[in-house]
Amino acid sequence: MYDLVCVHCGAVYPPDEIIYNCRSCGHLLAVRYPLGEISIDRKTWDSRPLSVWRYRELLPVRIPPVTLNEGGTPLYHLEKIGKEIGIPGLYAKHEGMNPSGSFKDRGMTVGVSMAMQLGKKSVACASTGNTSASLAVYAARAGIPAVVLLPAGKVALGKVAQALMHGAKVISIRGNFDQALEMVHDLCLSHGLYLLNSINPFRLEGQKTIGFEAIDQLGQVPDRIVLPVGNAGNISAVYKGLRELESLGLIDRLPMMTGVQAAGSQPVVRAIQNNLPEVIPEGNPETVATAIRIGAPVNAEKALTAIRMTGGTALSVTDAEILSMQRDLARLEGIGVEPASAASVAGIRKMAESGLLDRDEKIVCVVTGHLLKDPETVINQCEPPVVVDADISSLLSALQL
Repeated sequence: MYDLVCVHCGAVYPPDEIIYNCRSCGHLLAVRYPLGEISIDRKTWDSRPLSVWRYRELLPVRIPPVTLNEGGTPLYHLEKIGKEIGIPGLYAKHEGMNPSGSFKDRGMTVGVSMAMQLGKKSVACASTGNTSASLAVYAARAGIPAVVLLPAGKVALGKVAQALMHGAKVISIRGNFDQALEMVHDLCLSHGLYLLNSINPFRLEGQKTIGFEAIDQLGQVPDRIVLPVGNAGNISAVYKGLRELESLGLIDRLPMMTGVQAAGSQPVVRAIQNNLPEVIPEGNPETVATAIRIGAPVNAEKALTAIRMTGGTALSVTDAEILSMQRDLARLEGIGVEPASAASVAGIRKMAESGLLDRDEKIVCVVTGHLLKDPETVINQCEPPVVVDADISSLLSALQL
């Protein structure tokens, strides 16, 4: 059996207690397994399909899970972009190929399953988009109501459409994501809804399987894993999972955890670059990459540990660099991602151009969401379709043939 432990003071709580922060010091919690009692080997895992639930011995769910066959996402070798920037061992783990189109499905299959295991009757979250879409999908699968709070006018239309279509109660607030999270946190504590933002330690357990799969697909531990950073849950989760694999003797080293933020929303970057013990929140975060437009990342404490303990780093990229990489991924590699997803590969291009990488590194960039999550941004940066008369001469003229 596992328990919940405070990442700051070490206070321990039973696994069936509905708690999101340590009562002693207010810091975040993590799921702690008795790793010495877990018997697992790669042969057993390899006999199962590649998915989140391939790794069930390192997940907290003890009931049949609420699942849509999430995980098992492709790992693509970025040969053209890698050649261009001089990093031949460059890969992208495309989390946009999950059921709802983002990495959040890994966390939600575990989070909603835990809601059912704990006897909760409804779930809720605040979101910049992908969390709300995923929560709505998995709540529908489980047959329970979902409530999502969104910052009005700040969420890509594709994500709002998903939450609405899957039956969530969608409420837009006149404020930013951080305010929405504070409100939904208070709502869950006062009215008994189960909070499934990344402050919930169980949700992050599903997200750590990104790292497990990347190693299994690559056939080795990469030198560096690169992730976009918004609320900082993903980079924290992957690091935690890899630490568990190391403790179990399944890997013998950790990759350098590298976080990439948008220039208009970079509190983690500033903390790393200035060697600060904690982040200073960004009061008015702004970026075209809506999924990482977060000024006060709740998992910052865990993320700083992940980066520092692995010799990694954090850097920012501009919106122009993000959109340029979004186009390059699509047009050079055939990989369609939303803007925030492109931040990870944009960060590697920036590091390579600055001479901050060993050219022989094996690098896995996590691209977190599908292109169709934010169709408006795509359309705004592309030439519109050419309209011609319905005859062959007009067609040939438009094609300049």
